[in-house]
Amino acid sequence: MSRPDLRALFRSNDRELKAVDYFADRRDEWATVAETLTLHTRWVRQPGFDVEDLEAPRRNVLVFYGVGGIGKSTLSRGLAEHLAAPTERAGEWPPLSPLVGPVLPVRVDLSNESGADFESLILALRLAVSGLGQPMPAFDLAFQRYWERNHPGEPVDEYLRRRAWFSRFPGVGSLPGQMQSVLADVAQAVAMPGTAGSVVGQSVGAVVRALRDHRQNVRALAGCRRLADLLEAEPDLDALSFYAHLLAWDLSRVPQKRRPTLVVLLDTFEDVGDRVHRDLERLIQRVVWLMPNALFIITGRNRLQWADHMLEGQLDWAGPGCWPLLAGGTAGEPRQHAVGYLSAADCETYLCQRLTLAGRPLMDDRTRHVVTANSHGLPLYLDLAVMRFLDLYRRYGRAPAPDEFNLGFPALVARTFRDLSPEVRRVLRAVSLLDSFSTELATAAAGLDHDAPALDLVERPFVETDSGAPWPYQLHGLVRDAVREADDTSEDRWSEGDWKRAAGRAFAALGREVAGDDRARLVSALRQGLRLARDYELDLGWLADAAYRYVDDFVWEPLELPARVADGAADSSPAEALGVALSAIAQRQRVHRSRTAEQLRLVLADGHLPEQLLELPRYFLAECERDLGHFDASLDGMRQVADGGGRLAPTAARGLVHLARRVGRFERVRAAVDRLGPEGRADRARGDLWWTQGNIGPACSSYAAGRDEALDLDQPGEAALSQACLAFAAAFQDRARSAEQIARAERMLGGVSIRWAELQTSIASLVRDAGVAADVPQRAEDAVGRANEAGLTSSLAYIRLAVCLHFLVIGEPVLLAGARARLRECVRGEEFAYLAELSYLMADEEPPAGLPRAQWLDGQAAVRARWVAIVEDRRREAAAIRGE
Repeated sequence: MSRPDLRALFRSNDRELKAVDYFADRRDEWATVAETLTLHTRWVRQPGFDVEDLEAPRRNVLVFYGVGGIGKSTLSRGLAEHLAAPTERAGEWPPLSPLVGPVLPVRVDLSNESGADFESLILALRLAVSGLGQPMPAFDLAFQRYWERNHPGEPVDEYLRRRAWFSRFPGVGSLPGQMQSVLADVAQAVAMPGTAGSVVGQSVGAVVRALRDHRQNVRALAGCRRLADLLEAEPDLDALSFYAHLLAWDLSRVPQKRRPTLVVLLDTFEDVGDRVHRDLERLIQRVVWLMPNALFIITGRNRLQWADHMLEGQLDWAGPGCWPLLAGGTAGEPRQHAVGYLSAADCETYLCQRLTLAGRPLMDDRTRHVVTANSHGLPLYLDLAVMRFLDLYRRYGRAPAPDEFNLGFPALVARTFRDLSPEVRRVLRAVSLLDSFSTELATAAAGLDHDAPALDLVERPFVETDSGAPWPYQLHGLVRDAVREADDTSEDRWSEGDWKRAAGRAFAALGREVAGDDRARLVSALRQGLRLARDYELDLGWLADAAYRYVDDFVWEPLELPARVADGAADSSPAEALGVALSAIAQRQRVHRSRTAEQLRLVLADGHLPEQLLELPRYFLAECERDLGHFDASLDGMRQVADGGGRLAPTAARGLVHLARRVGRFERVRAAVDRLGPEGRADRARGDLWWTQGNIGPACSSYAAGRDEALDLDQPGEAALSQACLAFAAAFQDRARSAEQIARAERMLGGVSIRWAELQTSIASLVRDAGVAADVPQRAEDAVGRANEAGLTSSLAYIRLAVCLHFLVIGEPVLLAGARARLRECVRGEEFAYLAELSYLMADEEPPAGLPRAQWLDGQAAVRARWVAIVEDRRREAAAIRGE
C-alpha cells in the first residue's frame, strides 16, 4: 500500500518528484493472517463451539515477533487498515476467503509511551463493537457498575471526550447512548418504576439489585450463566478483566448475518511482559482466554511465553495444554512467527516505489543494490537511506553516487547525523538523553533560545510521535543507541563535559515541567530525572521534592531505573539509592512487607542518600516494621523521623500515636492527637481512638472530617484511607449506613493503591455481616490469606476480632473460644492485647489473668457497657432479619 509521504514531498520544489510512504508487501505475513482468520472462523462456527466453555484449549492467538526496527508496528497498522478497508490494498494483498465473512478490527498500542492502560484496552474493545449499532447488554450492565464505583460523578462520554487517546476509535459518540439503553431496558423488564429518562438518574446499583431477583425476566440476559456472579463481585480492575467474558457472550448473541469476527491487534507487547510481576500481562491474557470468539494478533519483540509451564502461578493459564498452538515445535498450524528482514526483492520494490520522478524510480539501479545489500532487509535502514538520498538530491540537484550509501546501519546514522545542520545535531544529541520530549524540552536541553531546530528534528522519520504521552516525541530506539557512537566521529563531537552539561540542562528542564499537578508527567520526569542524575552524577535537586510528591498520592506506579548507559558512572550514587528506595516503597503494595523492609535497610546502610532524604526510607521502613509486628524497631524509626523535624515528621508523629494505640496506651494517644494537626491527619487518628472505646458515632464523625479535608486538599489517597476507616467503624453499629460507606470506600480506592485500606474495607464487610451472614468465617479466612500475603499484622488482628463478634452474636461459645484463641495468637506482649480484651468486654466477661490491660479513657466499666450494647443491638437486628 502507498500514500503520499508529506515529509518527503515538502523537502523539494520539483513538481514531478513523487514520494510515497510505501509499505513493503509482507505477503507471507498477510497470508498467515488470512489463513489464521479462515481457520478461526471455521472453528468458532462449529456446532460444538461454546463461548462459555472456560476449559477448552485456546486457538485464538497469532503472534508476530522480531527485533526493533524490523517493521512490526508498521505491519500491525497495515493489517488493521486492510482488515478495515480491504479494497484499498487490492492487487497487493490477496483478499480474504469469502468464508470468513465480515471482520471488525481494533488496534491498541501497548507501549509505555502510548498512555494505554488496561481500562483503556477494555474501553477500546467496547468502542470497536459499538459500530454494530446495538448494546452489549451483559457487558454494558457490569461495566457501568464498575464505572460508577471507580469513576464516581464522571460520565463515560465526558471521559472519552477528554482523553485524546480514544479519538482514534469509532463509536465514541454512540457508546454512552447504547449503555444507557441497556439500563433503561433492564429497569423496565424488572418492573422498576419510572421511564427510561428517570432511569438515567438512578444508580446502576439499584438496577443491579433489582435484576438479582428478576434476571429471568430480562430475555437479553437470561442465558448468561455467569452474569449474576460477576455483578456480585467487587467491581475492581480484576473483575473488569473478567467482564471480557460478558462481551464475548454478547457478541455471540448478535444475529449470524450481522455478526463480525472481532480481530484485536495488540502492538508493542514487549512493554507488557516486562512490567513488574506480569500484573498487566495476566489481565490481558485473561481477556484473550475469555474471548475465544475473537482473534488476537500480537506483535512484539519476543515470542509469547504463555505455553511455558514455568509461568504457572504468574498467569492464570500457562502451558501447552492451554495454548497448544503457541508451543515450540507445533506442527501443522503454528501461531508464532518471526517477522523476518525484507527480502532483496522487497527492498528493491520499496526503493523503486518510495521515490519517483516523472513516473520512474529516482534511485538508480546501482544505488538501490548498494542500499539493499547494506540494509540486510531492515525497514528502518531503508527509510533513513531514502531520506538521506532525497536530502542529497535536493542539495546538489542530482542523484547522489552509490558510494554515498555503502554504509552499515551505525554508519548510515552517522552520515545522516553529519548531514543535519549544526543546531539540529545539537538538539538530536540532547534528546538522545531523554526517553520522550517536547519541542520546548528539546530546545531547553540543547541550550538554544529558539525552537526551529527542534521543530526540524521532530519531522524526521526516526522521531516517533504519541500525542497521548506526557511528552509527545521519542527517538527510535536504534537511532538513539547509535547517536552517541555517531557523535564520536563527527567534527563537532561533544566531549564528556559537553554530554554532562547537556544532561544537566535536560535535567533542569524536566524539573521545570513538573511544577503542576499532572501525575503522569511527574512520574515520567522522575524516571528520566533519576536516570540522568545517576548516569551523569548530578545533584538530586528537584528530585527530592518530586519524590515526596510521588509518595504523597498513594498511587505507586513502578519506578525501576533502566540499566546504566553512561561510561564511568559510579557503582552507587544518591540517584541510584533514591530510585531503589522509591521502587521498594511502591512495590510494598504488591509484595510482602519483609521484602520491602530488607530493600530499605540496604538503602540506609548504603549511605548515599543525602540527609534531607534519609527520612524517606526510614519512615517507610518503620511502617513495614510496624506491619510486620516488630514494635520496638518501628517505634525507634518513627521517633527518629519525628524528632528530625523534616517533611515526614508530622506523618511519623501520627505513626507514634498508632503505635501507642496498638499497645492500649489510650491516654497517651488522646494527649498526642491534638498536637498532630492537619499534616499529621489528626482527625483520622482521633477516629482510631474513639472506635476502640466503643464511641462509634464520634469515630465516624472524625473519619468523615478527615476524609472531607483530604478531598478539599486534593489528596485522594488520604481521603480513601479515611473512608476505609469510616466504613470499618460504621460497620459495628449501623449496618445500613456501613453498606453505603463500604461502597464509597471501594469507589475511592479504585484510583489509588493502598493495600491496608483495601483489606480494612473487606474487614468492614465482615463486621457488618457479623451475626447475620453464615459465611463470615469462610470470608474471614480468605481475608487472612490476603493479610498474610501482604505481611499486615494489624489487619490479621482486626479480622480475628470480627470473627469473635460473629460467634458472640450468634451464641456459639465453643466457636467463640476458638476465635479468641486465634486472636490471642496475634497478641505480642501488649501489642493488640486491647483487641483480645475487647473480645471479653463485649461479652460482659472478665478478661483472663495474664492478658495485659489497656488504659481505657473513661475506665473499663464504661467501655464494657458500650460494647455490650453494640452486641445486643446486633443480636436484635439479626433476630429481626431471621423473622424471630
